[in-house]
Amino acid sequence: MAALGAVNQLAIDVNGLAQTRLLAKEDPRAAMKQAAQQFEAVFLQMVLKAMRDASPGEGMFDNEQTRLYQSLLDQQLAQTLSARGSTGLAALIEQQLSRGLDNPFSAATAGERAGIRSAPAESTPSVNPPLAPAPAPVPAALGGEAENSVPTPAREFVNRLWPHAAEASRMTGIPAHFMIAQAALETGWGRAELRAADGTPTYNLFGIKAGRGWRGAVAEATTTEYVNGAAQKTVERFRAYASYGEAFRDYAQLLASNPRYAEVLNQQDAAGFARGLQRAGYATDPMYAAKLERIIGGQTLRASLTG
Repeated sequence: MAALGAVNQLAIDVNGLAQTRLLAKEDPRAAMKQAAQQFEAVFLQMVLKAMRDASPGEGMFDNEQTRLYQSLLDQQLAQTLSARGSTGLAALIEQQLSRGLDNPFSAATAGERAGIRSAPAESTPSVNPPLAPAPAPVPAALGGEAENSVPTPAREFVNRLWPHAAEASRMTGIPAHFMIAQAALETGWGRAELRAADGTPTYNLFGIKAGRGWRGAVAEATTTEYVNGAAQKTVERFRAYASYGEAFRDYAQLLASNPRYAEVLNQQDAAGFARGLQRAGYATDPMYAAKLERIIGGQTLRASLTG
């Protein structure tokens, strides 16, 4: 649909850049594709202009007005060719840019994601296919080439959490790697785990807040909440656990005991799991489901699980 829209759009449309910026907030991959097409269109326009300049300009139609309309025609032709992928340049640009989207240690994961601890207190791109659940815990060190195919911190993060995720999977019917992906989203693959004021770990992997009914330890932290689509900083109280196992059990109990998460339980589809959490109000970030889907289907998690 994006390519068809670019074909039908006028090259002189002054709203193109604003539309791309807006799309970047809602769907980064689609915005990247659109930007790559725009770059190819500019390149093709330069090629056409060079060809026109190299051609003799004699005759009764060789005047300023003709050259103006010829330039406008070349702009439209360049945009149409780029939208149809005629040269393949946009596809190559998009391929190069997309390599950074699944980087688990980018600012969008370790920074922004660590702040989105907005699970509810007590009181909504192409989707990657779901990964088949791993049959057994991944060993801590596998050696050889496979060990170097994924960042070591990510592999250690998965190995550390796998036994607890497997236990929670038996309680909820949710694939273990779905829950590990959510923990990676909330903590930046473990690099930004929530800690108490004195620096001690809280083991809170899922950003679960301490509501009025919580009787355990708590830790206060500044987090990012979205109100009517606008990000706002706020200080919230979060649950603190004694271990990762306790955190996973509490997370599983939260999903199993709250009717809002009925469609999430026993969910085997990555998109269904991520979007179900967002529809149930697990997080206020409007892009939460898209980010979670990307991690579940990303190379980092796959390589960590398969070795």
